[in-house]
Order: sequence, then C-alpha cells, then structure tokens
Amino acid sequence: MLFAKPLAELIAELEKLPGVGPKSAQRLAYHLLRVPDHEALRLSNSILDAKAKLQFCTRCQNISEAEECEICRDMRRNRTIVCVVGEPRDIVAIERINDYKAQYHVLHGLISPVDNVFPEQLRIRELLERFHHEPIEEIIVATNPTIEGDSTALYLAKLLKPLGIKVTRIAHGMPVGGELDYADSATLMSAIEFRREM
Repeated sequence: MLFAKPLAELIAELEKLPGVGPKSAQRLAYHLLRVPDHEALRLSNSILDAKAKLQFCTRCQNISEAEECEICRDMRRNRTIVCVVGEPRDIVAIERINDYKAQYHVLHGLISPVDNVFPEQLRIRELLERFHHEPIEEIIVATNPTIEGDSTALYLAKLLKPLGIKVTRIAHGMPVGGELDYADSATLMSAIEFRREM
C-alpha cells in the first residue's frame, strides 16, 4: 500500500474538489497533516458552518445567508435587467466591474449532454417564475463562451424570445473557451457593454 488508509482516504476526498488533481490532492493532504490541530479543526468547522448556514436565494438562486441575498435586497439596482450566469462565482467576477447594477440569476450549471446535464436540471424554471413577479425587460446571458455556455445561451434565447423578452449575450472581450471568473474587470465591462441581442 502506497499510503496509510486514512491518508489515502483524505487524498481521495481532496481529489473530488474541482481543479484538484492527484498531485495537488497529495500536496494538500500532506499540508493538512502538518498544520496544528486547531487549524485543521478551524477548516473543518468552516466547511460545516458554511454548509449549515448558507442557502440559495429564493429569487436569484445565488448563495445567501438569508432567504434573499444582499444583491436582490438592494433596491438601488435596476430590476428590469437580469444577468444570467452559470455559477455563483460568476456573479463575483461581474461585480468586480462596479458598473453593472442590475439583477442576477444563477443556473447552477450549463447544458452539457456529455456530462448528463440537461435543461431540467438547471434553475431555469425559477428564472421563468420571476417573470410573474418582476418587471424584467432584458436577460443578459453571461455564460462562459464554451460549447456548454453557448448551448445554454441558445436554449435560453429560444425559450425567452417568444415571451417578448429581449435576450442579449455578452460579447467582445471574452475569449472562446475562457471563464468569467478569470477575466479582468475591463474585459468583463466590455463584454457586457457590447452585448448583442440573440
């Protein structure tokens, strides 16, 4: 056996994290074994605390401590525009711009038949329900410019345009295959400013 069983189990669990391969998982595991017990306990308590105290915003599906997130509660935001993103971290990327002051909606994934992710598994139904209670005039689709992001954008456009909703897609500045959370503020601002109707 290459690793003691508890270490092998820790490495296996760390490998399940996104972006963590076998080598990174081993480095993290060895690091965690070296830190003092109180630091390891603080990390595990932080994970359990986040799992216990966080929920999805009932309006936009972002991660929140309350029923509605801070962004949805902010009455200064434009309620006629909703920026649809794939993941909560994409909101953080767009908020860095400090110029976008409208609403959001998080799908919690992108359409990807290869990965068995289909429209009914995303938070699209919750987006449609918002049209009954909110004065939404435009949807900005800000999914990553990947095959999955483009498929999701096209699906949303076909679904929403018959309802008379203006559907736009972020454009200039985002490279094909790029991810929103890696883009700088100027690139994201350009992408939102030069969005195009779908």
